[in-house]
Amino acid sequence: MEKIMISKDKNLDNDLEIALQESLKNKDFCTLIKRLKINKELAKKNNTKLIDTCDELQNCKNCQGLFMCKNKVEGHVLYPKVDADSIKFIYTPCKYQRNLDKMLKEKENNINEIENARMKYIDITDKKRLKVIKWLKDYYDKYEKVNTLKGLYLHGSFGSGKTYLIAALLNELKVKKNAQIEIVYFPELLRNMKEDFSLIADKINYLQNVDLLLLDDIGAESVTIWGRDEILGTILQYRMNNKLTTFFTSNLNIDELETHLSLTKDSEDKVKARRIIERIKQLTDDIELVSINRRNNVE
Repeated sequence: MEKIMISKDKNLDNDLEIALQESLKNKDFCTLIKRLKINKELAKKNNTKLIDTCDELQNCKNCQGLFMCKNKVEGHVLYPKVDADSIKFIYTPCKYQRNLDKMLKEKENNINEIENARMKYIDITDKKRLKVIKWLKDYYDKYEKVNTLKGLYLHGSFGSGKTYLIAALLNELKVKKNAQIEIVYFPELLRNMKEDFSLIADKINYLQNVDLLLLDDIGAESVTIWGRDEILGTILQYRMNNKLTTFFTSNLNIDELETHLSLTKDSEDKVKARRIIERIKQLTDDIELVSINRRNNVE
């Protein structure tokens, strides 16, 4: 019986040796075990998974994004971690997955920051913000539940706190004056509507009628005739007709936004873009904010 076991062990070892020698013909395999200082015995025992790692790393070489990922776990590579006389294989995120994770984390932090924004937390030491802060305070003082006050088109440098400032006002009005508010990241609104057309009618109706509406980051969206005319135009026309206060933030000034919305140089396209711009002008005061990038700082 013992001889049989020894024979089986020898046969298994021979099979592993043959498989390893075949793998050593692979340049990527040799580079991997040399980089990680994997000895022959470890390489022999983990040959199959090491080849899997090489295949996945090869997939990553020509990959241009998560949408192209061919690996077993999207956005990850099965990568070896050598620990003494053993190897653990861990799914490690690729650069595209890390970027996505970072973006989602930033988005989560931004949502929390916006939800908790209040006027008492606004930094008033930056003189470049004083004009905006004064406008916000005047609006707050004049606000009544039924009002015809103009909103604000706040544009300017990236990360200067445009969204936070308006959100602070809206949150204050919600808490202190029982205002119904809605803060919408405009590019995401359009994406969500495209994914589920059954939501469009109810969503438009709600955004048309909410007391105070902020369309955040207008101009960052990919422009389509549908998004511009059927969604944005419909919402703005109703709110303008009914004198409902509307706010906007953008990295584009009003002229740049008009160019952005024009899509083409076609005269009809320009007229439709101009119509959107005229509605925005009817609904808002226009203020520019150029300040430091606060995106990675606490407000």
